[in-house]
Amino acid sequence: MNQPIVVAALYKFVTLEDFEELREPLLDVLKTHDIKGTLLLAKEGINGTVSGRRESIDALLAWLKADPRFDDLDHKESGCEKQPFYRTKVKLKKEIVTLGVPGIDPNQTVGTYVEPSEWNALVSDPEVLMIDTRNDYEVEIGSFKGAINPETRSFREFPEYVKAHYDPSKHKKVAMFCTGGIRCEKASSFMLNEGFDEVYHLKGGILNYLEQVPESESLWQGDCFVFDNRVTVRHDLSEGEFDQCHACRRPISAEDRASAHYSPGVSCPHCWDSLSEKTRAGARERQKQIELAKARQEPHPIGRDPRELIKS
Repeated sequence: MNQPIVVAALYKFVTLEDFEELREPLLDVLKTHDIKGTLLLAKEGINGTVSGRRESIDALLAWLKADPRFDDLDHKESGCEKQPFYRTKVKLKKEIVTLGVPGIDPNQTVGTYVEPSEWNALVSDPEVLMIDTRNDYEVEIGSFKGAINPETRSFREFPEYVKAHYDPSKHKKVAMFCTGGIRCEKASSFMLNEGFDEVYHLKGGILNYLEQVPESESLWQGDCFVFDNRVTVRHDLSEGEFDQCHACRRPISAEDRASAHYSPGVSCPHCWDSLSEKTRAGARERQKQIELAKARQEPHPIGRDPRELIKS
């Protein structure tokens, strides 16, 4: 990895009775090592994506793994030329990935992990139902060949989608995937609890597959959406060509940016007819502040420390 910034996506389902007390020490570690991004803490574990210099990410991982509960923490890395995040946050949540179904615990029940090297053979079986568990806007820009798009707008909709479309007595083998693997931990646990017998999920998610499987052998098509300022990554994990609409947060292509309905920072073809005037006004003001900061060669106004704004 030759790029100066390391982007680390990490998670671990583990019972953290003291997760609230972990917030401040963890935030201190991030700030001390100039790491940007967001980590979520809940009683069920930790999840998030952060970025920083190689030595900074190593320091964070060492700090986490000094706690026996995180010694086998799952994390995937990619690189980029500049910081893909503006803020540093540690948030306390009810769930580290929100499914909204009580009692789903991947530490108790979880599907069968499938290594990237074995994924192609599994999903090429005509008896296997392959489901993309990500949101609709993520699936639109890239997915595995033959995968089903549930067209869900959030992970909370996934349980109802499964109940409405699939029957454990008919769909004997199910394979699922997501960006980094965490959604499938809960999705597979949920489906097993619903009575599905054979539930598989891609270990480490799409990012792990793209890292390990040569493009010449790959069943992946398109780009992979990532939740940072890179917006998407290609098969080689380099930054893609998509931008992001800061009004609706959807990825936008060059074709979208050429549309008459595209206004930088304000609207895009996906949302131009659904925004209230109040939302548009706020977006215009935000974009104005971004452009002023850029012209003055000042830090991006989103994510600046409020104390800096007071000083200036």
